[in-house]
Amino acid sequence: MRLSMTINGERREDDIDPRTLLVHYIRDIAGLTGTHVGCETSLCGACTVHLNGNAVKSCTILAVQAEGAEVTTIEGMAKDGELHPLQEGFWEEHGLQCGYCTPGMIMTAATLLKRNQNPTEAEVREALEGNLCRCTGYQHIINAVMYAANKMRTAKAA
Repeated sequence: MRLSMTINGERREDDIDPRTLLVHYIRDIAGLTGTHVGCETSLCGACTVHLNGNAVKSCTILAVQAEGAEVTTIEGMAKDGELHPLQEGFWEEHGLQCGYCTPGMIMTAATLLKRNQNPTEAEVREALEGNLCRCTGYQHIINAVMYAANKMRTAKAA
């Protein structure tokens, strides 16, 4: 079947098997491997992307369900060679170790910060509760999101 969507601002049209999951379309057909395949049951959040501006676990969506949609992956977060404040925050606050969960964490956190520019640590924890990390113990991830929220607020005020 023919599928068309926009990924990271680039319009794509591809022939796909209608049973293809969005995560496999993104990785295997579009070649964007920053979106990770984790549990394939929606428990870990490693596959989180933005679908029409909302964070979704792409292992739970058929690619055909994204027909005509706008999809943003971790590769689409940086602009003009500059890291997104969340990407910078994960670097500066040591929010990653193995990095497997990082793209999903960043995509989920970006949705939170779009809705709430000044979250509390508790609100960040609640927003990320559907994303699992086996390495960090989460505090550095929370610090990274708080760093990004502050940087984004400061940039907006300037």
